[in-house]
Amino acid sequence: MNLRQIDYAVAVAETGSFTRAAERCHTVQSALSHQISRLEEQLGARLFERTSRRVALTPAGRTFLTHARQVQEAARRLGDEMAAATGEIRGTLTLGTISTLTVVNLPALLAEFHRRHPQVDIRLHTGMSDRLLEELRQQETDAAFIGVWPGEPVAGVDARLLSEEPLVALLHPNHALAGRKRLSLAELARQTLVDYQAGTGPRQQTDAAFQAAAIERRVTVEVNHVEWLEALVRQNVGIALVPLATAAHYPGLVTIPVQAAPRRRVYFAWGRHPTPAALAFLGLVQQALE
Repeated sequence: MNLRQIDYAVAVAETGSFTRAAERCHTVQSALSHQISRLEEQLGARLFERTSRRVALTPAGRTFLTHARQVQEAARRLGDEMAAATGEIRGTLTLGTISTLTVVNLPALLAEFHRRHPQVDIRLHTGMSDRLLEELRQQETDAAFIGVWPGEPVAGVDARLLSEEPLVALLHPNHALAGRKRLSLAELARQTLVDYQAGTGPRQQTDAAFQAAAIERRVTVEVNHVEWLEALVRQNVGIALVPLATAAHYPGLVTIPVQAAPRRRVYFAWGRHPTPAALAFLGLVQQALE
């Protein structure tokens, strides 16, 4: 068994075709098919069910695919580690972030990181904190900026607390409550509310605050991104609860403190086995926070 055979088999599994896999691996189909047949002989199991119309993984093939991807990642990691030992940082940095990040200037950090380590490819994506945490634990993401409510454990990863801030009410200037100096959760519960989808990290923060005060509320509009919160408030559809620092980026809207408001903690988190590229980015973040 060798890495080339593993690469060929993974390509067939991911493309569902020996022809497309051969094209992706820059080889001829006959050579690829021969190597996969040899691999199956060595493993003592068929990896693919072949018909005239499709190629599908067998149960043994599905098991193989999981471990084959781990082998591929280990091979890539080995190359990156050897390069790092000679002073060259290369590979890929996969970075996640919440959409409401304000405590650090992420574009500036990435620009500086690219200047220092031009051989590293950067993969940046936005997501909910609970999903980003799971990606870190599964080693699908190298590092992430996440937001959780006080008391929520950040388990299975290493993390540094960046900030803690209250959520505030965000209103259209023509809203009936726009002139108030402070609002209570009970008053908010009687209004039309815009919030994140049920079950997501940001929604759990607001749900927990109302539950702790024994106040029932109805979320009229659920969204999955902070830009929708802002857009709907600008249309005077309802009131949203957003982090204080985030509200500062919405000129023309009204921000009002909320009594017993939910609070959010923002962390920079990374996996327990960081790659050389992740370690380099971690060092840059730590330097920026000093």
